[in-house]
Amino acid sequence: MPDDAAHPVAGPLVRPRRLRRTPVLRRMVAETVVAPEQLILPVFVREGLTEPKPISSMPGVVQHSRDSLLRAVHEAAEAGVGGVMLFGIPEHKDAEGSGALDPNGILNLAITDVVGEVGDALTVMSDLCLDEFTDHGHCGVLTSDGRVDNDRTLAVYAQMALAHADAGVDMVGPSGMMDGQVRVVRDALDADGHTDLGILAYSAKYASAFFGPFREAVDSSLQGDRRTYQQDPANGREGVREALLDVEQGADIVMVKPALAYLDVIRRVRDAVDVPVAAYNISGEYAMVEAAAAHGWIDREQAIVETLASIRRSGADIVLTYWATEAAGLFRG
Repeated sequence: MPDDAAHPVAGPLVRPRRLRRTPVLRRMVAETVVAPEQLILPVFVREGLTEPKPISSMPGVVQHSRDSLLRAVHEAAEAGVGGVMLFGIPEHKDAEGSGALDPNGILNLAITDVVGEVGDALTVMSDLCLDEFTDHGHCGVLTSDGRVDNDRTLAVYAQMALAHADAGVDMVGPSGMMDGQVRVVRDALDADGHTDLGILAYSAKYASAFFGPFREAVDSSLQGDRRTYQQDPANGREGVREALLDVEQGADIVMVKPALAYLDVIRRVRDAVDVPVAAYNISGEYAMVEAAAAHGWIDREQAIVETLASIRRSGADIVLTYWATEAAGLFRG
């Protein structure tokens, strides 16, 4: 047998491992950074609650009362999180989603509460959609034969945007995937003098199985599915087209939702547009990590770090995630 000592193997000239040797080195050459201010915390506030109500499919996430909501946004602000996205859950729903327009409706009151409490420290965003407010659970008003009426829904979205603006929101998030929604919202806001109010457009929103836990979070009344207006998961180019249309119509930020199964779409959108790109690390993605960690199958904190880093690495400038407040500490530490 050859004598290895007498015939040493020539080592490689290029050694990438040199830059992985210590934690300090690894941090110094990291290609992707996740900063707290790039994270947005989605929060649910439910009318009539006096204390938080746990969401069983999303361990650690709750439906907030108005009081507990303020504690949650305080924690987010102290952690350095960039903003919050508010979802309202009314006590009563109807076919038109009229609670979405009521100045005393839960979402509009929550906007005013949060802006008054932490408006200088967080960007306060609102989900602009009817699904939480309709008794059929769809994102718009229905025709007599049960289809979502795109253009009648747009008229309601315009009114909803003005209600959120009057409540004091910084940025609205039209999320219903109605054709032309960004243009209608932009026109309504501008005509009413809200020219500085931003739009985060849910541009590429897919009809995904990963939304499952969210349905519990908002007490969804959905009948059927949303495949006639949310995108087919098979389509990537279509997501880019939707984002480009939203930019043309006045969107300040465009978003891809979900994130993890659509990292390629995030990358395509990032390459196609010249506005910031957001991605929503949604309920099912959150629940999978939490469930696996609860069984001891994965390292929870490391999985959170890898998940959010992957979304940023794919091209997202901003990440909406239920881990936002906790993750701010993980990335800062």
